[in-house]
Amino acid sequence: MGLPRVALIGCGNWGKNLVRNFHHLGALSTVCDSDHKRLDYVAREFRGVKITSDYQSVLDDAEVSAIVIATPSDTHFNLARQALLAGKHVYVEKPLARDVKHAEELDALATERNLVLMVGHLLLYHPAVNCLKDLIASGELGELLFVRSDRMNFNLSRRDWSVLWDLAPHDISMMSYLLDCASPEVSRVGGWDTLGDGLVDVAYLDLAFPIGDKVVPGQVRNSWIDPQKVVRLTVNGTKKTAVLNDTQQEDKLALHSLTSEGRMVVEYPYYPDSEPLHLECEHFLQCILRGERPRTDANNAYTVVRVLSDVEKRLSSRPGLRKPVGSV
Repeated sequence: MGLPRVALIGCGNWGKNLVRNFHHLGALSTVCDSDHKRLDYVAREFRGVKITSDYQSVLDDAEVSAIVIATPSDTHFNLARQALLAGKHVYVEKPLARDVKHAEELDALATERNLVLMVGHLLLYHPAVNCLKDLIASGELGELLFVRSDRMNFNLSRRDWSVLWDLAPHDISMMSYLLDCASPEVSRVGGWDTLGDGLVDVAYLDLAFPIGDKVVPGQVRNSWIDPQKVVRLTVNGTKKTAVLNDTQQEDKLALHSLTSEGRMVVEYPYYPDSEPLHLECEHFLQCILRGERPRTDANNAYTVVRVLSDVEKRLSSRPGLRKPVGSV
């Protein structure tokens, strides 16, 4: 059996990365976008790939067996639903949906039709993240005490959704994956709309991760107004503390511990130097060929949508986002 033929919907900044990877894998058939300048770019850079602005023609194309959706998040549900109803496997960028019921409906539809439904939670394909997951599972860090993910940058131009829906899916999906916990609970949230346009641009979430007979506390901190880009995960254990700094070019993952004399020791575990997005795209194709459920399936995505829906509800219940929302 040859590779599935893929149509990509949405060729914006991130969509171009997906075009490059699926084309490199030899699976890209078609790119669909409403912007003709983007289609001209595809025609110029990726000869032989079909271009169109008509989504229905993609759904009707018998050659296309899988659809990759990289459009604004408020379009994900409808586009994915149409693709599944047309009998296509679906890869949709995060978040899967903006509503819990919509996420459940897509999962049920994919299961009923025996189709692959995968969500683009990229960090679950990051070699350093998977190395850390193995270290946690082996007991290298000892008993887990706390986990925190900081994701901040200076981005005042993107104002079509809140910083939570933009950045927090990375953190929530990664933390849940590392801790093997599909049911984190929100214990406290805070959010601020510093520009006064009705969108939260600074936020934190305190989470509780039930694992066996104990609960590991965690925190997510997101910001669009921090001039220094921060992409850092910290996992504290009784033996060692792991720090994953994804802004570094090398030695992204470090393990910190103290000797009996109180001297700090830093280790840098080995992990393969592979592009996470390439691994993610390849995984989607392999899941279709093998009939397997993807690592970032609807269950993983549902966790993210459920947590963020809860957070959004708590924040929206507090009047006047222009001032600090405070803790809820």
